[in-house]
Amino acid sequence: MGALSLLKKERLRKRSDFTKLSKDGRRFHSEYFVVVCSRNGLGRSRLGVTISKRVGRAVARNRIKRLVREHFRHRKAVLKDNYDLNVIAKGGSSALLSQEMREALDAVVHDMLRKCEDEAVSAGTH
Repeated sequence: MGALSLLKKERLRKRSDFTKLSKDGRRFHSEYFVVVCSRNGLGRSRLGVTISKRVGRAVARNRIKRLVREHFRHRKAVLKDNYDLNVIAKGGSSALLSQEMREALDAVVHDMLRKCEDEAVSAGTH
């Protein structure tokens, strides 16, 4: 597998991982997405995608999942700080074009990384 693939070990797959992240993670909101993140000690970042049926039909939900995974697959190097991430799609995200979705994800992830870096520096852990 190449550097641009998203391996199984780089995805959140178990319900227990999602519930732990939901309970312990920090939330970052944008107009179309919520990103829940928490540091992990695994040596790699992991991604999960959650989309409610309220967002749209199966075709729309699968498109969003595919585009979110592609976005993070191309930006794995940015997330080198070992995070568990769960991207939750809000209503209206199914109407976004691919470029608009990338921009919305970039904005919320940039905000998340900036705030997490600020916390790590102020706590003296980074």
